[in-house]
Amino acid sequence: MSLLTAARAVRENAHAPYSRFKVGAAVRGADGAIYVGCNVENVAAPEGTCAEAGAIAAMVAAGCREIAEVAVIADGPAPVSPCGGCRQKLAEFAGPEVRVTMATVAGETLEMTVGELLPGAFSAAQMRGV
Repeated sequence: MSLLTAARAVRENAHAPYSRFKVGAAVRGADGAIYVGCNVENVAAPEGTCAEAGAIAAMVAAGCREIAEVAVIADGPAPVSPCGGCRQKLAEFAGPEVRVTMATVAGETLEMTVGELLPGAFSAAQMRGV
């Protein structure tokens, strides 16, 4: 199964009763397994969970700590990119060269790397000596 196919399938499980904007994400771990997540909204708006965060949490829960590839899909007029917080979450587990495929349900895609999505990412190396 491709990452985009996995993201498309899990998107259908999103809980988005307020925005009606369903998002699905899939990450391929360095172990080769695919981990998926969908957005889960909450009536207390800032308490929801992004699809990318859910996929990363599933990967970590399975014992994998490295992302090899990412796919995100939503029903928008153009491919939707991960939010700022999820870009930082991706950078925590993926190198700057890791490919991120963003897609619409209509089939339009855009590919970038984690480094292109989040240049100047904050890293643990910046905390050394603290």
